[in-house]
Amino acid sequence: MKIPTRIPVFLFLVSALLPQQDVVLTIREGVPAIALALPNFLVPGGSAKAEAAAEELHAVLSADLAFSRVFQLLPKSYYAYIKPLAPGPVAFKDWASIQAALLLTGEVSEAAGGNIVLEGKLYDVRSERFIMGKRFQAEPDLLRLMAHRMADELLTVYGEKPIFTSKIVFVSNRDENDELYMMDYDGANQTRLTFNAVRDYMPAWSADGRKIAYTSYKKDSAGLYILDLDQGKYAAVSTRGVNFSPAFSPDGRKLAFCSTMDGNSEIYVADADGRNIKRLTFSAGIDTAPAWSPTSREIAFTSDRGGTPQIYIMDAEGTNVRRVSFGGNYFDAPAWSPTGDRIVCVARVDNVFDLYVLNLRTRQFTKLTESNARNESPSWSPDGRHIVFASNLRGGSQIFSIDYDGTNLRALTSRGANKLPDWSN
Repeated sequence: MKIPTRIPVFLFLVSALLPQQDVVLTIREGVPAIALALPNFLVPGGSAKAEAAAEELHAVLSADLAFSRVFQLLPKSYYAYIKPLAPGPVAFKDWASIQAALLLTGEVSEAAGGNIVLEGKLYDVRSERFIMGKRFQAEPDLLRLMAHRMADELLTVYGEKPIFTSKIVFVSNRDENDELYMMDYDGANQTRLTFNAVRDYMPAWSADGRKIAYTSYKKDSAGLYILDLDQGKYAAVSTRGVNFSPAFSPDGRKLAFCSTMDGNSEIYVADADGRNIKRLTFSAGIDTAPAWSPTSREIAFTSDRGGTPQIYIMDAEGTNVRRVSFGGNYFDAPAWSPTGDRIVCVARVDNVFDLYVLNLRTRQFTKLTESNARNESPSWSPDGRHIVFASNLRGGSQIFSIDYDGTNLRALTSRGANKLPDWSN
């Protein structure tokens, strides 16, 4: 039976309106966000369906770009000082007068058959230069996806990794049993993935976003399985002992996980399809929570081999083990940032569980969350600017996102108890 999800299949058309120029800029920390004007989209045909679609597309795209930390949307009140956008040549001086560095225009129409068409154009206001244009066509119930695609295109132009079509997998008991669910980066389109009479835990995305490794009690023990989203089928990786904390390598070749198959909790690695299992750690302590570096050459993990749970790093073959957290009596659940220079983890200080970010260059920790709640299970966004995690901050366990500097906290779930999120690449 196929899983009822639209990840693999949807109607979508993308084409360039004009030849796209090679404009690639990399946005770095400390660089101010780019001031972008996003006036309401034009609806030349004037159909009610297109008008409603234009409003939804504009709202979703605005939210995406505001979330990005790459672009800064100009306040709507600024548009009152210039002439409304109209078909024809762009009045660049008007947009420059309200301090816009970029201008994104859009036209929305209804195609034959009822599909919605969005034509977007991006301009550099200061140089009065056309940067790129894209045309999207989709069914009316895929408008959010269309807007996310447009936002991803803008990130790509500026050398950034797209994040708005990424997904978050998590565990929820909203239907009375712990099952796997999936949602958009902003919490929309929450969809159930598994339908079992047993508990499913600790999901982890494959590098290509087509599979999910997870722990399930299908045979009265914690076995490790891989769910193929395209086929709606699962395959067992290991059912001997207790198996948990899977993590696919970013290069798509390997799967690390923890298991007690040899008696003690150790870290193992297998091929991405679950075959050729090999043990990596040999410690009298408990080794758990493997997290790959973005190069797939190293693995961060938690171990109490020194007396208390701490963060360690080893080479992908299990060699060159070194400890990277010191002080405190509890560090756990490391997640390596896509930029490679930071690891977010959970630390317990005065019996409070908060998220901390370790700068691997300076070896210094920065506190990310500040609350009396239990914050755990962090996972990075594909661009390394945001983190998703579970917390009982507002009563019961829910999924939240937060920016890497501790700002922009947002609740993504509200139904049932939700935990163990993992953000796709």
